[in-house]
Amino acid sequence: MKKQKNRSVKAVAAMLSLALVLAGCGEGAQSGQTKTGESGILEAAANDTPANDTSAADLTAENGTQEMEETMGNKEPESLTDAERESGIAEAIAQETSAVDVTAETASADEERIPTAEISDHIPVKYINLRVTECGKIEHISYTTHDYYGDGSEITKEANVYLPDGYSEDKQYNVLYLMHGIGGDETEWGMTGNTSRVKCIMDNLAYYGDIESFIVVTPNGRSSADFGKNAKDYNSFYCFGQELRNDLIPYIESHYSTYAEYSEDGYDMSASRAHRAMAGLSMGGMQTINIGICECVDLFGYFGAFSAAPTSNAAAKIAEILEENEYPIYYFYNICGTGDNVAYASASAAAKRLTAVCDQFKDGENYMWQEVKGGHDFNVWYLGFYNFAQLAFK
Repeated sequence: MKKQKNRSVKAVAAMLSLALVLAGCGEGAQSGQTKTGESGILEAAANDTPANDTSAADLTAENGTQEMEETMGNKEPESLTDAERESGIAEAIAQETSAVDVTAETASADEERIPTAEISDHIPVKYINLRVTECGKIEHISYTTHDYYGDGSEITKEANVYLPDGYSEDKQYNVLYLMHGIGGDETEWGMTGNTSRVKCIMDNLAYYGDIESFIVVTPNGRSSADFGKNAKDYNSFYCFGQELRNDLIPYIESHYSTYAEYSEDGYDMSASRAHRAMAGLSMGGMQTINIGICECVDLFGYFGAFSAAPTSNAAAKIAEILEENEYPIYYFYNICGTGDNVAYASASAAAKRLTAVCDQFKDGENYMWQEVKGGHDFNVWYLGFYNFAQLAFK
């Protein structure tokens, strides 16, 4: 038991210590700048440790989380050796990329179309079945962006785009930007072919009439020339706001039919923020909080954080950044497994008491915190996607 506890602590602490924020990564932020330099790094680590946030009292010992927090308080992340950091990161990635069964039966074309989806702790089988008719499609795109973590030079990156059944340039579509975790890239959500679990969920939610279908974009969240999923420098995750604002969103809105009035000469991106959402798993959940909510709230109206990683801004920090925010937050959904020894503490610190410290979030109105049985894996994250797809753009 003690060995397992120590491994969990190292996984969390390692991710904290590696989440360095470099000068320039926050340029273009509209509602708050992330602190840079050594003092900012240490403050971020302190804010992200639940022991420094009164929400720690809400954490239960059911899955050893409270014990983990106490140990974290006795060993600062920066005191870890390089080997411990690498070991912790490797463990977090191993959990994130663990196998999950995504097999699906072929859906019946004769089944009655009755919308029965609801926010749940499991996904009904009919919403993960493979539709072979009246289904959307996935496109693979490449676009020009910049090395925001480096010298700013032009680079080409790739992303995957889900288009709803019957996609037409004569219709306008909402768009969700869906982020991967620390060990993945644009393919981690599996949105690469017809059997994609994300595609199956979207196809069925639309088929049964539970949602008005929307576009889903899965990009690579590293804003650096070294953006491969095996890249060892994780700092570029924190620069992604610039890529969103300057490159990716304009590309999507110039190539697909969205609600934005795109112009290559520049356009008011905030005018269509009610038609954009951002969500992500683990490190992508951190990006949704730190970048989506805290830097780019003028671009997005809906947010989903699935097992938000260490270095996610704590609730008090989010409240401080949003203190003068004038953009309405339409919904912020959170989910985490109670057995998640990588992210439960950080996700809780970020969101569990957010309604108590920030009046822009109202439980049951535009905010939800959901705990389910599970760990740091896609069993939780596909469920999070299923639930969030029902909440976005309503």
